[in-house]
Amino acid sequence: MDEFTALNAPQSEQFERVRSSLRRAIEQLGTRDSQRWNALIQPDLDRLAGALDKLDRFVVRIAAFGLVSRGKSAVLNALLGERLLETGPLNGLTRLPRSVRWHPPGRDRPIEVEFIDTPGLDEIDGESRAELSREVAERSDLILFITAGDLTQVEYAALRTLRQAHKPLILVFNKIDLFPETERPAIVERLRSLMQLEAAGQPPPTHPPSNPAERRWDPFLPVDEIVLAAAEPAPIQVREEWPDGRVTYGWESPPPEIETLRSAILATIDREGEALLALNALMQARTAQQTIAQKTLTHLRDDAEAQTWRFIQVKAVIVALSPFVLLDAIAAVLVDWFLVRSLSRLYGLPLVRSAWQSFWKTGLVSLGAMLLGEVGGGFLGGNDGRSLQAGSDGFSGYLGAALVQAAAAAFGSLAIAKTTRSSLEAGCTWGDDGPDTLAKDLLDFVEPGTVLHQLRDEWRSRIGLGGLDAKPTDPAKTVAIVPAPKIPPADKSDK
Repeated sequence: MDEFTALNAPQSEQFERVRSSLRRAIEQLGTRDSQRWNALIQPDLDRLAGALDKLDRFVVRIAAFGLVSRGKSAVLNALLGERLLETGPLNGLTRLPRSVRWHPPGRDRPIEVEFIDTPGLDEIDGESRAELSREVAERSDLILFITAGDLTQVEYAALRTLRQAHKPLILVFNKIDLFPETERPAIVERLRSLMQLEAAGQPPPTHPPSNPAERRWDPFLPVDEIVLAAAEPAPIQVREEWPDGRVTYGWESPPPEIETLRSAILATIDREGEALLALNALMQARTAQQTIAQKTLTHLRDDAEAQTWRFIQVKAVIVALSPFVLLDAIAAVLVDWFLVRSLSRLYGLPLVRSAWQSFWKTGLVSLGAMLLGEVGGGFLGGNDGRSLQAGSDGFSGYLGAALVQAAAAAFGSLAIAKTTRSSLEAGCTWGDDGPDTLAKDLLDFVEPGTVLHQLRDEWRSRIGLGGLDAKPTDPAKTVAIVPAPKIPPADKSDK
């Protein structure tokens, strides 16, 4: 086994676990006989099926964002190697998000890359822009942010919004051919400085600080890589000498400087593509299963209430008739325990640790209230705390005590049923093969040095785990700078 295969072995195992989990979830959720129920959850089943199909075909979805005339469509055309997307001098040629497919040649494993071209961010109002960015970013596995000069406030805001999706984000500085070779290191350094200051919550400066000590470093940068590119280099003038001695001049378009970006994308896919696809599929499954859980609780509300009242009646009768406090307590706990398990089976939702913790917490409060009812009911009947005493003169007191005990037991079970429903809904994604459980396991296997490893604490916070074992990051190693290939300087006035 070579080093690359050994590195990705745990990732591949988690990838297959996710595929198997999605397949089982679709089979289990689609087996109910009720046509009304199947119609109710069909959109969620379609979401799960789409996530599984994306894994089966290994489709990597990459979205391109940027302002108008930054060259988003041109960059995607250059990556594809053909002009499939319209480009030109007019603003706003891309009106709606649209996608094109690319099958990288010469791969050991067939890969399908879906590029999503989005409208210019400055052609959409603020609220719609943020919503579009969030929606497309959530569906994507990797994000390209295309710029071609100093970043504007709109671009900063878009970067912050896109970063909330917790996806690898590559900042592409396009049209680098317009700048001399000697200026390119300064461009990269300026972008690095601005990104780090923005991540630290400082406003973007007019000029980056010249003293490195004045810069504030932050490990959570808005971008993970900075790549220089020229998707449509400006034509350059060429001199042609003919055999007859004539000399003519013409214009020739240099080839795109895109190989560095293409290599960066494919390297990310090779290194952590399975983990990225699996994690995004789990988030799709998480949303679908949370929605299904909410629909299940609503759809089966009447059945659950009827079932709860049957357990309440049994518990109330046992508590009312039992003359022993200890027997009352044991019976109450057992009945409530069976009630919780019965509701779990009815809803088809797993009983995770948090559900049992809520059960014991609410159950102890309920048991305490019931025992207080025992004591209060006993004194009400004049029986010194006993629930039963012979003699006709004590019957009315016994009846009053029994009613108090039964009422306390009933209210306790109602509280437990309500808590159980909330716990089942909250824990619906934390079963043995639940999306959050698998996401946690996948994040535990992420290799250090990968982009996903840098985003690991953000993903953990997203699924409710918080930042575990977070460690300071060396700011000098936080952003990877990938230079573009060298080409002869071009005249800026030519473009």
